Amino acid sequence: MVLKTFGWSFAVTALGLVAAVFYGGWTAFGVVAILSVLEISLSFDNAVVNAGILKKMNAFWQKIFLTIGILIAVFGMRLIFPVVIVAVSASLGPIEAVDLALTDKDRYQELVTDAHPSIAAFGGMFLLMIFLDFIFEDRDIKWLGWLERPLAKLGKVDMLSVCIALVVLLVSAITFGAHAHQHGGTHADKAETVLLSGIAGLITYLVVGGLSSFFEDKLEEEEEREHEAEEKAEREGKPKSAVKLAGKAAFFMFLYLEVLDASFSFDGVIGAFAITNDIVLMALGLGIGAMYVRSLTVYLVRQGTLDDYVYLEHGAHYAIGALSVILLVTIQYEINEIITGLIGVVLIGASFWSSVRRNRALAAADGDQEKTEVSSGV
Repeated sequence: MVLKTFGWSFAVTALGLVAAVFYGGWTAFGVVAILSVLEISLSFDNAVVNAGILKKMNAFWQKIFLTIGILIAVFGMRLIFPVVIVAVSASLGPIEAVDLALTDKDRYQELVTDAHPSIAAFGGMFLLMIFLDFIFEDRDIKWLGWLERPLAKLGKVDMLSVCIALVVLLVSAITFGAHAHQHGGTHADKAETVLLSGIAGLITYLVVGGLSSFFEDKLEEEEEREHEAEEKAEREGKPKSAVKLAGKAAFFMFLYLEVLDASFSFDGVIGAFAITNDIVLMALGLGIGAMYVRSLTVYLVRQGTLDDYVYLEHGAHYAIGALSVILLVTIQYEINEIITGLIGVVLIGASFWSSVRRNRALAAADGDQEKTEVSSGV
């Protein structure tokens, strides 16, 4: 099971580390290894949240997620994205940006640092909306009941999460955006940039998430009549409408996963510049890490880990909320990527331990009930 799920990750790791040695010797080998660990630690919460969505897909779409999806994740976000943001922020052509990344690494890093406020605002708002929509939903299972119960009641107010997100964006633009961090330790007024980028992140979430939810809801409505529809299709030799609808639902959930991965990768890409400004080593290290994150996602789904450890999804979403705040704060202040990674690990670790304790308590309760039934002669 482990080899089947992580086989491609192991293969990519070996190829990536060998390529690093040929590219820059053992120093490059060490840099790529560090970047891989960095990406995994910063994106573990991504894997947990992805698993919650991916478990709704069939085996075909899970395979698409690990093949086409990984190409988008590695080449799109970990290689092309750093070049794109430099090209846009510096008004350069794509070829010029690539040439700059390969020939003038210091200047390239400066341009990425200057573009960070817009990246952080976009990613921060997208992740904040994920957290708010989760925390305001009334769920049967609650981790921090003292907090989640009153928030679930507040969640009955229409568009509350959007209103809160806009208030947070406005405050962030006025406070952090007005003194945005730039290269060389200087600060600049990027309030307008932060506002526009944050609104773009919010719109992206609403569009992609809305489409995904729409088709998911339509799929759930059809599931009650799925058996009858399949029998009728077989008798008449017609295509099964339920399968076609499932394909639409899976496609938009796949699209949602890709945008979600993009937002999660912002901190990894930016944090990577604290270790190296070599675009080749960055792509190798973050690409290896991204493979493990996606393999871990599928592993969680196939093992049913989220069903066994019911608070994991809660911990991951709290980590998302923390990451969204951190991204907005980094518009003005530098925060070490180790701190970012540790916050996510601590929250997920705490939710995992709470799940273990819950399972033990339930097992003990079941054992006591069986003893009572036996002693009473039932």
